[in-house]
Amino acid sequence: MDLFDGELFQKDASADVKGIRDAPLAFRMCPGSFEDYVGQEHILGEGKLLRRAVEADRVSSIILYGPPGTGKTALARVIARKTKASFNWLNAATAGLDDLRKIIKRARADRARGIKTILFLDEIHRFNKLQQDALLPDVEEGTLTLIAATVENPFFYVNSALLSRSQVFELNPLSREDILQILGRAISDGERGLGAMPLKVEDDALEHIAIKSDGDARRALQALEIAASTTPTEEGGEIHVTREIAEESIQRKAVVYDKSGDQHYDTISAFIKSMRGSDPDAAVYWLAKMLYAGEDPRFIARRIIICASEDVGNADPMALVVAVAALSAVEFVGMPEARIPLSQATIYVANAPKSNACYRAVEAAMKDVAEEETQEVPEHLRDSHYRGAEKLGRGKGYIYPHTDPEAAKAQEYLHKKKKYYKDGK
Repeated sequence: MDLFDGELFQKDASADVKGIRDAPLAFRMCPGSFEDYVGQEHILGEGKLLRRAVEADRVSSIILYGPPGTGKTALARVIARKTKASFNWLNAATAGLDDLRKIIKRARADRARGIKTILFLDEIHRFNKLQQDALLPDVEEGTLTLIAATVENPFFYVNSALLSRSQVFELNPLSREDILQILGRAISDGERGLGAMPLKVEDDALEHIAIKSDGDARRALQALEIAASTTPTEEGGEIHVTREIAEESIQRKAVVYDKSGDQHYDTISAFIKSMRGSDPDAAVYWLAKMLYAGEDPRFIARRIIICASEDVGNADPMALVVAVAALSAVEFVGMPEARIPLSQATIYVANAPKSNACYRAVEAAMKDVAEEETQEVPEHLRDSHYRGAEKLGRGKGYIYPHTDPEAAKAQEYLHKKKKYYKDGK
């Protein structure tokens, strides 16, 4: 079950969750007001547009975009408690057009009676184009206000027409301090949290959970709940959570990384730009992040090859040799050992002198081919190795460079001479 299960939320959208004792800790601790909300000050701080709109119950259609556990559903709950509108929940992973049509039909009836409707649509990126298009007329006319949440970049996954009718707010991973604050509240809260338990959690254990959760409050609260519920009570009646227990409760750090979305493209971009910028330490860090998250090492090797040619080029031709060798090593050796030749190639390319002359040369030439009149091959350069070529004058007048280097150098190789390769490297 999702920790913010849509059905459970819908049944209790505006009620107090203190009575839901069997729900996961992350659900119970989900804030119901801005006073309890932690993080996202850039959009929800005092005086910020979105906060003012929620507090005034004047929310327009919005799309909340950010990694898991950063407060998208929590913000929906705050809005649900603040608004006088009819609040509806759908999860795009399980909902279909029929579910959507039922809400729209009810919204139209409510509108005639002066009642506003808000639809919270979780995981909107899972709706296809047809399903998203079904929302357009009623969002446009104001029949319902859409609040959508997604972990994927909405500019890739949401129809442009729907985007144009909505404001996009990006939520960031929570800071270590934010996570520690949330954990502290969960430990001390005797009604919704773990405050009724004789719990003692070492600071070192909380630090470990805060770091390993990587900005995901849900994951941090899950780990705390596991640690508290599985630790035996000591003789004095205390449940003592140590660093070692915390390590068992959240064994592997969950790096936020999607192999086909923002994190994939942003991280590989940072990796390439770090090599280009001659920062081997940053480049190796981004390499490590991708490998840790399970990125295909062959994809990484291909990007190193491109960088070696595009950004180093003939300033150090060995960079391309090392990069291609790294790809060969990846395919021959495999992971986890392949991380070593990948690191070697990354550091070599980052430290190599830089020149993008080869890249600029071919780009300029491609531009001319695409936009200018196409140049014909000069007669003396044409192929003369077939029967009848001599009769057609193919190759006539060609000067063989090894016979007469100076004359060959002076002969024409383009009718319209242009300078593409400019810095000699």
